[in-house]
Amino acid sequence: MSEPAKGKKGGARRARGKSRSLSRLGAIQALYQMDLAGTGLTDLCDEFEALRLGRDVEGREIGTADGAFFRDLVTGVVREQRVIDPQINSHLASGWQLTRLDSTLRAILRAGAYELRFRTDVPPRVVLDEYVELAHAFFEGEEPGVVNAVLDKIAHAGRAGEMAG
Repeated sequence: MSEPAKGKKGGARRARGKSRSLSRLGAIQALYQMDLAGTGLTDLCDEFEALRLGRDVEGREIGTADGAFFRDLVTGVVREQRVIDPQINSHLASGWQLTRLDSTLRAILRAGAYELRFRTDVPPRVVLDEYVELAHAFFEGEEPGVVNAVLDKIAHAGRAGEMAG
């Protein structure tokens, strides 16, 4: 009897994970839009939640994003940017600054750093995997490696106990 319950729990966990993955993708897109177009935070979150999150892509249903998680990522990055930007800068290669990076890469690093620092309910290895995968979705060059290196350093600096083992 315990097997079906376990299966349901695992299925719910996978659905939640996919929902959060879609929220992360939406957050990266929203942060990119804010960076380039200067769209206001409230309007942007409202637009994404109403029109973009969990919608089909090219006629394919992609699932439902977690709107509250999306909003927390976007508003959290904006609110904590003065904390996370120096942290990211300190882990970039010598001579590189966050402001010199591509807007999408900047959005990925900021969201990942925010989640590692302020969303302790999410295991750091999950955060690393998710944002490296997002980097692979947007880039074919060195960028996924940069995301992995920077976020790994942030995770080891702030959540070393969870990264051990």
